[in-house]
Amino acid sequence: MTNIHPNTDNETEKLALEGGEPVRQKALPLEFPGGHFIGPGEIAAITKVLKRKSPFRYYGFEETHETDLFEKEYAQFCRRKFALGVSSGTAALSISLAAMGVGPGQEVLVPGYFWVSTVGAIVRAGAIPVLVDIDDTFCMDPVDLRKKITSKSAVILVVHMSGAPGRLDEICQIAKENNIKVLADCAQANGSSFKGRAIGSFGDMAIFSFQLNKNMTTGEGGMIVCDDKHLYKRAFACHDMGYARDDAGRLDTSDQQYQLWGQGCRMNEISAALGRIQLLKLPQIVKNMNTAKYKIRNNLNDIEGISFRHIIDPEGDSGPFLITIFNKSEVCQQFNKALRAEGVVPPEVGLSNIPMTEWGLHIYYNNKSLTNKTSVSDDGYPWSHPANIDSNYNYSKGELPQMDDLVSRSSIMSIPSVLTEEDISDIIRAYRKVASHIFVKEKITKILSVPSTKTHPPLSITDRKSARGLNVSK
Repeated sequence: MTNIHPNTDNETEKLALEGGEPVRQKALPLEFPGGHFIGPGEIAAITKVLKRKSPFRYYGFEETHETDLFEKEYAQFCRRKFALGVSSGTAALSISLAAMGVGPGQEVLVPGYFWVSTVGAIVRAGAIPVLVDIDDTFCMDPVDLRKKITSKSAVILVVHMSGAPGRLDEICQIAKENNIKVLADCAQANGSSFKGRAIGSFGDMAIFSFQLNKNMTTGEGGMIVCDDKHLYKRAFACHDMGYARDDAGRLDTSDQQYQLWGQGCRMNEISAALGRIQLLKLPQIVKNMNTAKYKIRNNLNDIEGISFRHIIDPEGDSGPFLITIFNKSEVCQQFNKALRAEGVVPPEVGLSNIPMTEWGLHIYYNNKSLTNKTSVSDDGYPWSHPANIDSNYNYSKGELPQMDDLVSRSSIMSIPSVLTEEDISDIIRAYRKVASHIFVKEKITKILSVPSTKTHPPLSITDRKSARGLNVSK
């Protein structure tokens, strides 16, 4: 890919923080990938459902079967036998764990980088979440995973955070060796792939979210996919009223095997109609984000002092986030503050380009309900359950040293699905401008801090360029 090093004398340009002119005056687009693509197709699809006055999927005045069709199309997209539309990604997690029979006396292994819904589903199931460290992929570390497996381990809940999977093949192999089920949380990685396979095709079950922040959206909604008919039927009963339905859409209580307890988390026909159009657009949405992200990365990878999250399969990365790693937390904070001052920010309602320590409920120790082992009942369930009392885990900061270190010195920026070439160029220019100031100062500080009886001459032009992480012609 051709480098785009915007023409600017970074060394003489004053940082915006120091009174200089910011790289950009206009905020970047908001981070809602699928939302940017909502158009006439979605409006027409929703209008069709409303005109028929039948937004409930199982019966009505004039059925549209949008959810049936959406499930069929989504199963094909993920290369799965079964798909089940639900009301949210959060519901998809709870329903999947219920379908797997997860409950008290069992442990679910989950990476410490997640969204609160992920660990919440485990707690609501009555099981105990066991935190697993992450590695440089910002996903579950297979090495730590092996250490955390016990006789109570029932499910590995692998989370494909920030748009791309980690060492998925290794994790699936560990699960197979230990006869543990795999539930894949693909909420933030819809449309991604791993070594040529759709991301939803891995694991015993996989879930997706269609909330507004996600790669495609129905406003709120989710999907469960799997190949096992028994798991699908259990999930169906659990997502509805606890039973199957007959051909007329009425509850069928005749099959004892699937007489369960439902959650009333059905997808409606309006969400499904919207989802069907968004699914057609998902490949373009993902392509836009992936292309923009790697233009930015490829034009910054020569800067000494920063690196990026390790992506095992860049072609399969859905691309909604750029994670930048620094050598120290202080540098991360300083760099991010300067970068934001250069105008690399979303509109006021957005959340992007922040230190990962500020990434809220995505970080395990920021979840006070988890660290305090909060219960919705006074008895401290599920930690107080007799079957769980031996699972005495701590969830406070310090439990996952690799994650704590990475998060402390990393920043995260959304890659909107509608970035223009000018936006991309501005982001690159701002990164390079800030780097040219911060890293040259850091090198000067290091030189001056070295005890010596000799007088150090001023940095040469070559030294200054090297300190900025720029290519130097010898």
